[in-house]
Amino acid sequence: MTTALRRRGLLTGSLALTAALVLSACGSSEPSDKGESAAGGSDMRTVKTAMGDIQVKKAPKRVVVLDTAELDSAITLGVKPVGATHAGTESGFLPYLPKDKVDGIKDVGEMMTPNMEAIAALQPDLILTSKIRHGDKYAELKKIAPTVMTETTGYPWKENFQLHADALGKKAEAQKAVADYDAHTKKVTEALGGKDKAAGTEVNVVRFVEGADIRIYGKQNYISTLLADVGMGRPAITDKAKDGFSYDVSPEKVDLADADVVFHSTYGDPTKAKQKQTLDSALWRGMKVVENNKVFAVEDELWIQGIGYTAASKILDELQANLTK
Repeated sequence: MTTALRRRGLLTGSLALTAALVLSACGSSEPSDKGESAAGGSDMRTVKTAMGDIQVKKAPKRVVVLDTAELDSAITLGVKPVGATHAGTESGFLPYLPKDKVDGIKDVGEMMTPNMEAIAALQPDLILTSKIRHGDKYAELKKIAPTVMTETTGYPWKENFQLHADALGKKAEAQKAVADYDAHTKKVTEALGGKDKAAGTEVNVVRFVEGADIRIYGKQNYISTLLADVGMGRPAITDKAKDGFSYDVSPEKVDLADADVVFHSTYGDPTKAKQKQTLDSALWRGMKVVENNKVFAVEDELWIQGIGYTAASKILDELQANLTK
């Protein structure tokens, strides 16, 4: 009797232990949600993001990008996303990107309003975006796939690119892109007559924006980092830019944009952006830069919206071509 009870107790304890181990094993292998994998997996690694440390695959294969900078980064690093948002109101990716590099990418909606169902249907294993664009959608996005967010976009594009490269497992490719860019900027500086001559040429970038005032770009934005890397001079008006980004003026004050060289682009309808009436005005035509024929119209999709090393290469070529005419 005593022996039977002892055996029954041992069997019960053994079954309880086995059940506990099974439950423990299940708990350690199941992700907390659909988009997060358990830490410690051999194919996973930690990436530091604006939303904290997250686990991503060492070599993600199905990537979705939700802004133009992230798309440029992926293309630069030799990655074709399975999905991407588009900028503006019309469908399609920015035209400066090589057609063969974007063919086949699924459009998952406008940049600020991505289609979550379309993203989920692609079964991504990584999503790239920024907190300033989609921070309010982070909880929803991370349920779909590990989501790597930078804090913002634009000015810190070089740092953001390194995070994109880390998330994509493309650090070696990133080093090459940076080296190529550095060599390119030096080449442009030399073509312009060297550092002193470049620094002595003051450049303004003006953007006509539908529904807003005319922007004279300051020194803390994407395009201005390129001008700085080439060593171009900037007029004093750029120091008045709000938060370093832009100094906004009405058409009646557009002469404040006068400089040795002016590049201008237009976002939206040219008439609604006050582009045509401004360029036809006596105030614009009377500027020194216009009289000297040093005004150049450029594509907004490349110079302002591109944000990345692929865009930078094309901008540097245009910069050199225009300033060495």
